[in-house]
Amino acid sequence: MNIERTLSLWSPKADLMNLALGLLLFAITALSATAQTRPRARDLGIPFPGQTGPMNAITDVPGVAVGHVTLIEGEGKLIPGKGPIRTGVTAILPRPRGNWDPVFAATFNQNGNGDMTGINWIKESGFLEGPILLTGTHSVGTVRDAAIQWQLKSGREFIFTYPIVAETFDFLNDANGEHVKAVHAFDALDRAKPGRVEEGGVGGGTGMGCNGFKGGIGTSSRVVTASQGAYTVGVLVQCNYGGDLRILGVPIRPEITDLRTCTTLQGPLSRPWTVGIPPCPATGRGASSNGRLDDHEGRGSIIVIVATDAPLLPHQLERIARRVSLGMGRLGSIAGNSSGDLFLAFSTANPGAAKPDGTPSLVMLPNDRIDPLFQSRLGLGRLLAKGWAGADQGEKNE
Repeated sequence: MNIERTLSLWSPKADLMNLALGLLLFAITALSATAQTRPRARDLGIPFPGQTGPMNAITDVPGVAVGHVTLIEGEGKLIPGKGPIRTGVTAILPRPRGNWDPVFAATFNQNGNGDMTGINWIKESGFLEGPILLTGTHSVGTVRDAAIQWQLKSGREFIFTYPIVAETFDFLNDANGEHVKAVHAFDALDRAKPGRVEEGGVGGGTGMGCNGFKGGIGTSSRVVTASQGAYTVGVLVQCNYGGDLRILGVPIRPEITDLRTCTTLQGPLSRPWTVGIPPCPATGRGASSNGRLDDHEGRGSIIVIVATDAPLLPHQLERIARRVSLGMGRLGSIAGNSSGDLFLAFSTANPGAAKPDGTPSLVMLPNDRIDPLFQSRLGLGRLLAKGWAGADQGEKNE
């Protein structure tokens, strides 16, 4: 069946809701499969707009690489310092391994209840130097220090550097146990490669929840037309916020009443951020819900990394980063008080722009031609829906 043609024949909004909900529920039933074989939304026929790159991932931007280290150990009652452990590290290389040429970059904070180290120099200089790493809130320091040593080990020369490490709070993890070590950051960086990106409850997204379901890492890309420059825009997100889930504008969350977050542990739960999570029913499905945002879902954040090969300067990349918030709004986010919604955008164009000698010649996309790139960022909504991809890990732990 041709989905686009069928949609053009349907007029009631309820039919669109039925289509989206039916496909969504089908996707959720596939969660017991491995991350490598789970179907993506487009495979299920959800008609997200835009042309994707070959991998539909941030790595469709030439030169960009991604690697994960995932730490999963233990179940049951929390023993501080021992587990259960549900955490990890995700690493992004803006240029091919061994190429230390800085890239133009910019950041934007939709809501600042979160941390992304090293951004002051990006705002001041307009350049991103070195890799980007994502992890849990209380592992930022360890990962940042490891990033310095990894770059030295890998041949980068510098007097000082400001690594970019961003976090969201992995509430399914023994977050105060500091289980992420320097070796895990080293491994994530060493594993970074182009091509397919593993998604779901992996890397820095292992212990996260999103939109009332299991959260994690998602990625996607869009390619603008040849007449618009054939540029690629790729996004990677670490999703951990509470929101009123919508897909293609359809309010999905109120329709899913029996797949909500729950716990198999006997109450009362001891950690403040888990208070209010209901027990799992005997049916083996999730908890029932009235569709409202529960108190325990209000804490959470999202990190969004945008990459492009379009020749954008830092002030234009900031415009790209700001528009990530529009995609989040389409998914139902309100950027709540306790949410850290931090975005970073970079361009791999203009190599050599940071050379200290001479006067570099730069190429810039005219502002009058930037709208297609703005539009491609609205596809972010398709990413945040991927929070369920890791739902087979973590939900049995307080």
